[in-house]
Amino acid sequence: MHYEDNYFIDSAKAVWNYSLFDENIIDAYQEGGLKNAYDYFGSHPLIVLNKNGYYFSVWAPNAKMVSVVGDFNQWNNNSHQLFVRLDHSGIWEGFIPDLPKGSLYKFHIVSNQGKAFYKADPYARYSELRPATASLTWKFSYKWGDKKWMNKRKNKNSLNAPWNVYEIHLGSWMRPNKNDESSFNSYRQIAELLIPYVKEMNFTHVEFMPITEFPYDASWGYQCTGYFSATSRFGTSDDLMFLIDMLHQNDIGVILDWVPSHFPSDAHGLYFFDGAHTYEYADNRKGFHPDWNSYIFNYKRGEVRSFLLSSAHFWMKHFHIDGLRVDAVNSMIRLDYSRKKGQWVPNEFGTNENLEAIDFLKKLNQILYYDFPNTQSIAEEASDWPGITIPVSQGGFGFGMKWMMGWMHDTFKYFKTPHQKRKQIQDVFSFSMMYFYDEKFMLPLSHDEVVHGKSPMIYKMPGMEWEKFANLRLLYTYMYTHPGTKLMFMGNEFGQTSEWNDKSEIDWHLLQHISHSKLKDCVKKLGQLYLTENALYFHQFESKGFEWIELGKKKEGVIAFKRKGKNVKDDLIVIMNIDNQYYPHWEMIVQGKLNWVEIFNSNDVDYWGTGIGLNKYPKTTLINKMQKICKIEFQIPPLSAMIFK
Repeated sequence: MHYEDNYFIDSAKAVWNYSLFDENIIDAYQEGGLKNAYDYFGSHPLIVLNKNGYYFSVWAPNAKMVSVVGDFNQWNNNSHQLFVRLDHSGIWEGFIPDLPKGSLYKFHIVSNQGKAFYKADPYARYSELRPATASLTWKFSYKWGDKKWMNKRKNKNSLNAPWNVYEIHLGSWMRPNKNDESSFNSYRQIAELLIPYVKEMNFTHVEFMPITEFPYDASWGYQCTGYFSATSRFGTSDDLMFLIDMLHQNDIGVILDWVPSHFPSDAHGLYFFDGAHTYEYADNRKGFHPDWNSYIFNYKRGEVRSFLLSSAHFWMKHFHIDGLRVDAVNSMIRLDYSRKKGQWVPNEFGTNENLEAIDFLKKLNQILYYDFPNTQSIAEEASDWPGITIPVSQGGFGFGMKWMMGWMHDTFKYFKTPHQKRKQIQDVFSFSMMYFYDEKFMLPLSHDEVVHGKSPMIYKMPGMEWEKFANLRLLYTYMYTHPGTKLMFMGNEFGQTSEWNDKSEIDWHLLQHISHSKLKDCVKKLGQLYLTENALYFHQFESKGFEWIELGKKKEGVIAFKRKGKNVKDDLIVIMNIDNQYYPHWEMIVQGKLNWVEIFNSNDVDYWGTGIGLNKYPKTTLINKMQKICKIEFQIPPLSAMIFK
């Protein structure tokens, strides 16, 4: 951390005029390239003239007076006024001696128009438990023990490694009192409960829905006010570090859902921060989100870009985060997102691209991959906007992966359709492979698909109870054998029967029923195959990793494809029967190895199937020895999927 030589201290005053900035830092901040603004803004424990205390700084360019108020001065607006820098940067700063860790504080800001605001610190490292809204002076003290993980995570986070992600809302995954929506497990309790389950289920990573501080529980964290502050609902920042550390020590990666697209209008937050549109665009046609009743960051301002860039950098550096899932990318890059004609303002070229937001995302990815090369950034982007996962050097956005929303919507459309009618829309099923290689895709079955009347996964499936479970096993097998990385929301793995509700824990009680416990076993097995069979991940973004074998039997409802591994001996054949007919003697011509063994059958009684149509060693007849072409005879059970090696 840099300490400026020029500071003026009058020890008789409540606030000493002290600075951490120099000209180069200010320039980088204003130009939008300061990646570690968290080292200079906010509150920082220092020793000045042998006095322990905290240094404060805040950007408030429209302010004529800024003071620090808190429990240490009885929230007096005038006793601890900060000094404004004379370089017209709009930065206010100062050192308060004898201030301990854990002191409550806010910035009292008087605008140039004479209006007063009490604002939480945008760079605060710890926040008061909601509904209270103050910031706290803080200092990290956790000692990490994940060196082994950090040294090897380049292999775990590689794009040719399996990514089996478990998406979790920490407040409602499991509660100490399932009937009390205000009861939460702490970060440390979550570590004790979550890690054995994640390991049992063969998930490689967990993705936490936003845990950057947020005031409103029902926003699920997507209306964030603390971009450098882990939510205090579950404990301190050190407690969160413990959770991440323990996950790493158990070979589990951590992805953070991060929201640089918008922020809420809460009075203590970023909106109208110093009496002006400081963090948001002033024009509501560009600066207000009609869908989410929130405000859009002004990506044109360098100070705002530095703020967001530093937030992402902060979580990677201080919390050892392995990846960021960047929320609502499409809303950032499109000026006309969710707006009708006349409700949006074109850019300087008359088109709908938000050029400064696009520039920010490219810069973000370049810096993150340079400083943290063994991590990944993942775009939640629902359109066909090109180049999301193309490197910036090749004209793309530079993300490592992108959520494959088209696959998800098509898959639901297909599997929601009764089996008798699926043959009419088989192109919906196969369409994903027409554009799969345009990007590096993650297949998501996320929280958004099991709320707001969309129904839980099991009730998206048609038919009687056994058919619903058979269809869901079929769908999950399709996801795990389709190219691309995987993401599954909590509760999906055992067939949650109610829509997800953040006010209660997921339906763990269903595991007392064999249908649900066996579905969980099915997902566990699919995860184990994904981890151990390199054909399912090694070429997961390359065309040489996939080949259709049977796509023409629409009438019968049988579909087959091959997943190709490092070597021919690693190849897998996947056969899916999307009809409810049983085919005891199905023949298929296959090129490659002559001997095959069934390693998975979704109709196995182990997964609550009927047990018919199992193929331990299918009958093989050699047709052409030179070309290694053979005919294989299978039993194909109804509404089932099989994997052969």
